[in-house]
This record gives sequence, C-alpha cells and structure tokens, in this order.
Amino acid sequence: MAKAPRRSPGPDERQRDAERTRHALLAAARVEFAAKGLAGARVSEIAARAGVNKQLISYYFGGKDGLYQALIDQWHAQEEQLSEPGISLEELVWRYMEVGHRQPDLQRLFIRESLEQDVDEVAHEPDAQDLQDLRARQAAGEIGEELDPAFVLMVLQAAVISGTVFPGDVKRLMGLDPASPEYLEHMGRQLRLLVRRLA
Repeated sequence: MAKAPRRSPGPDERQRDAERTRHALLAAARVEFAAKGLAGARVSEIAARAGVNKQLISYYFGGKDGLYQALIDQWHAQEEQLSEPGISLEELVWRYMEVGHRQPDLQRLFIRESLEQDVDEVAHEPDAQDLQDLRARQAAGEIGEELDPAFVLMVLQAAVISGTVFPGDVKRLMGLDPASPEYLEHMGRQLRLLVRRLA
C-alpha cells in the first residue's frame, strides 16, 4: 500500500508551532536565568528544558542576550496590564503579589539581576515612573504626606517578594508554605490592610 504524500504544514500551523516554540523557550529560560543568572545560564540547557534544538534560540531571539531581553519585555507588557488607570494602590499591590506568587522564577530572576548589579553604575532616577505614580497617589491621599514615596515603594516591593526571599522565615513565623494558596490569601489580606494604613 502506497504511503500518502506528506503534507506540508500550512501558514497557520507554522505560526502555531513557532508560537509554541517561543513560549517553551521563554518558560525554560525563566527557570534557567532565575537559577544561574544571565552569565551562568547555558543555551544548551535552556533548549534541552524546552525540548527543542538550541539553534532555535538564535533563530527566534538572536542568542542568549536576546532571549533574556525577551523575558524582560514580556514582563513589561504584563506589568502594563497590572497598572491600569484609576486602580487603587491596594488593588495594585495585590496584583503584584498574585503575579509574583504565580511566577516565583520571575521574582528570582529580578532578585538575581539586582544582586549582580554594580551599585556604583546605577543611576539615580528621581523621575522614575513607578515613583511618580506613588507621588501622585500621595497627592490624592492614598499615602500620608509625612511618608517618603520612595521608602513606601521599597517596603511594598520587599513585602511582595518576601515569600521568595525568606521562605524559611515564612514557615517559621507564619507556619505557612510560601508556595501555598493559604500564604497568598493571608499575605494578600495583610498587604491590603497595610496599604489602607498608609493613608
């Protein structure tokens, strides 16, 4: 019996395959970069984790640096959706908490990036967008006028990542697994209460 001729994939199928491959590579890269940083991560390990040929990293992202940048761009796109106009600070902090809880590798990636920075090369950004946002919230009464918005931002960021940075202390002090839904519920509730007190 003659074999049926092999059908070439159509444009839609090729597009879906490309999207699946990109998604798999980004997911694998997030884990590797979080564990080993940009310098320590190996494209062969990322590709093996994604189940694809390592040449596809160059094909889709232009190499390891491009793959790392794609992760950062992916996060920025996600972040824009978190902070829609008119949202309360209480709700905004909760959304960051929820996203961080779902993506601990992303938190680890940013923590590692921050730890590996040369502080002397970090420029002061008094007009940074996130700081401007908190100043506007302070002017609107969401943050007490005696508080420094930069300090408030640092405290809220620390609270959001505390389960990733201090998992042992979470268990020791709260009796909760930082990866559990119970931890997310408890921390979300406490953060909401804390933000209300800022006013």
